[in-house]
Amino acid sequence: MSQFKKRSVAMIGSYVPRRCGIATFTHDLSTGIANTIFEQPLPESTRVGIVAMNDTDEGYTYEPQVVHEIRDHAKEDYRAAADFLNHSKFDVVCVQHEYGIYGGRDGDYLLALLDRLTKPIIATLHTVLAEPTPGQLHVLQELSEYGSAMIVMADRAKRMLKEIYGVPPEKIRMIHHGVPDVPFGDTEPFKARFEVAGRPTILTFGLLSPNKGIETMLDALARVVPEHRDVAYIVLGATHPGVRRESGESYRFDLEKRAVKLGIHDNVIFHNRYVSLEDLCEYLRAADVYVTPYRSKQQIVSGTLAYAVACGTAVVSTPYWYAEEILADDRGRLVPFDDVDAMAAAVRELLSDDETRAKLRKSAYDFGRKMVWSQVAKEYDRVLDDVCQLEVAEVAEPQIAKRTALRLSLPEVRLDHLYRMTDDTGLLQHAVHATPDRRHGYSIDDIARGLIVAAMRYRLFKDEEVLGPFHTYLSYIHYARTDNGRYRNFMSYDRRWIEEDGSNDCQGRVLWALGYVVAHPPDDLSQRLCETLFQQTAPIFESLRGVRPAAFAILGCHYYLRQDPDAANVGNLMRRLADGIVGELQHNESHDWPWFEDAATYENGRIPQALILAGLQFDDQALIDRGCRILDWLLEIQTGENGQISLIGNDGWLRKGEPKPRFDQQPVEIAALVGACKAAYRASDDRRYLHEMRRCFDWFLGTNDLGRPLVDFKTRGCYDGLLDSGANQNQGAESLLSWLLSLLTMHETQAGDSITAG
Repeated sequence: MSQFKKRSVAMIGSYVPRRCGIATFTHDLSTGIANTIFEQPLPESTRVGIVAMNDTDEGYTYEPQVVHEIRDHAKEDYRAAADFLNHSKFDVVCVQHEYGIYGGRDGDYLLALLDRLTKPIIATLHTVLAEPTPGQLHVLQELSEYGSAMIVMADRAKRMLKEIYGVPPEKIRMIHHGVPDVPFGDTEPFKARFEVAGRPTILTFGLLSPNKGIETMLDALARVVPEHRDVAYIVLGATHPGVRRESGESYRFDLEKRAVKLGIHDNVIFHNRYVSLEDLCEYLRAADVYVTPYRSKQQIVSGTLAYAVACGTAVVSTPYWYAEEILADDRGRLVPFDDVDAMAAAVRELLSDDETRAKLRKSAYDFGRKMVWSQVAKEYDRVLDDVCQLEVAEVAEPQIAKRTALRLSLPEVRLDHLYRMTDDTGLLQHAVHATPDRRHGYSIDDIARGLIVAAMRYRLFKDEEVLGPFHTYLSYIHYARTDNGRYRNFMSYDRRWIEEDGSNDCQGRVLWALGYVVAHPPDDLSQRLCETLFQQTAPIFESLRGVRPAAFAILGCHYYLRQDPDAANVGNLMRRLADGIVGELQHNESHDWPWFEDAATYENGRIPQALILAGLQFDDQALIDRGCRILDWLLEIQTGENGQISLIGNDGWLRKGEPKPRFDQQPVEIAALVGACKAAYRASDDRRYLHEMRRCFDWFLGTNDLGRPLVDFKTRGCYDGLLDSGANQNQGAESLLSWLLSLLTMHETQAGDSITAG
């Protein structure tokens, strides 16, 4: 027990009754701390609290120890949780980290919480990857900077944190995965419950997916059965939700058919269900041999393997990292990956040799005593004390260093009005107030932007409700394509094309939308369709004229190349389009007018955004500098006397040498400026662009010439512009999409990693 005062702790993680391994771990760890350190049952303890991660808006029915909840996809919930914890009684915050339980790109929404937190932080790492993606690397490195201690459950993970992630060694602690404290005993008394009494029993447990290697064990079992005809192999666990979403139960059916084909169907028992820890322990105590035939070496921890060791079960496993450590020193049998003969030989040996099996069981059980929750709780208590002794300023320093202009709260992303404006054909162009106006039909300009909004919403929040509109918009684009590769734009409400060919602008916007979905698809089939349409559409830009269409197309190329950087034709097109824009600028610009024509009109920010992204793509600093100069000029001429954004009005536009018209100011210009500021920050690392980004965004919220909000938080729509008399009361598609694009861009940028994600 610690010599210092007992520290109260708040745990952040998924929690029971959610069916998730992290939820079980969080429950068992918090119970162990409450019982061992505070000597109070968890429901009664006031010293241990849970901040529960919810994967549904409805959440779960929790016990009283859950003191706060976070919807994993709702960025504002993370900031609210930080505020709650900052004013709470808890001394320390313990984060259960697994990329998949937090929202955003690679779970980076968690960083929004940590950025605001003023309490000491420790993190328990359930996944440490040897080959992380750039996003995964960033998130874990940021977590390390915020945290005062990083707890891992294997010695290999300690080395990986130091060598791959650059975590200081003094921050890293190794504490075993906790396990239940169960008595050692014979397996036979537990078999009757599972209808395997008197039969040698093998068990595999976990969510079913192809990487679990069940096929290898089935093939091995076919070699074991001739000597042990009454052997029972229990495959316990539901199909992994991701596998079930993609292919239903077809994987389980394939395993069942494989057992039939091998002639071992009477020996294999599939229990397709999620089990409680209590039930799992009973299964383990009934098993003579526990098998983990995983196919990947890169698994740094396995709760089920830890439980098997703690229950004194003889284990046969492939040599993934955690198994190599926990089964060392003759605590189990390791066999090569995908080696059916070796697997069969190891299982056959343990079923045939009672003495060897008993020796392995006892060796495993004795090792498991140091892993029981009461021991793990004491080790956590020592870490809690250590981090609490740091000076407050020393603990808070990383958080202060991370604060940016984007820490201010953002509205929730709500799509009510988008759904109102969408029917089974597409997205209606206009509205009378907040009511869709069917008289004007549909525009592919809006539908292309809508496709980006839907894909972006799904990418950031995994909101499946948006997939219906997404496919409606993509279907419209597909139908609008003509034989010459161009797209029609306008369709009447009765589904008649109003024109045979759309504007050059709409061709560029379509390519932008297709490129975005290629980079960030909600599913493989949509990506495939957008790749095909992109490649069919790109050739029209060889002869297409216009700076704005070229800028929109460059954005599409930028996203396409993120997914396929070796697409030479797309890279060549992007280079030609960028050079064409520079040529137009050189032909027309002057010292005080760095623009490609004599009027600055609509969606101006897309031009510098395109130049900056092209400069990044080709490592061309001149392109980046030119784009930033143009953006700075646009921001300067669209700044009012009090520092607010004061847009060029479309009542005449801004003409060279003439005064700027103040009204009608259009939301589409703000969306373009927000996108350009994001690109400029990414290219320059100049934090000024983060401030400019927020300044532009705040135009929607009332920091504008009239002090009037452009967003209607009742309808969740956006007014069509700022007039000299106030907001235009109609809430059409272009304004709505400009608001949503800006809001989604702010949300992804605030997460941090997405600055580099484009």
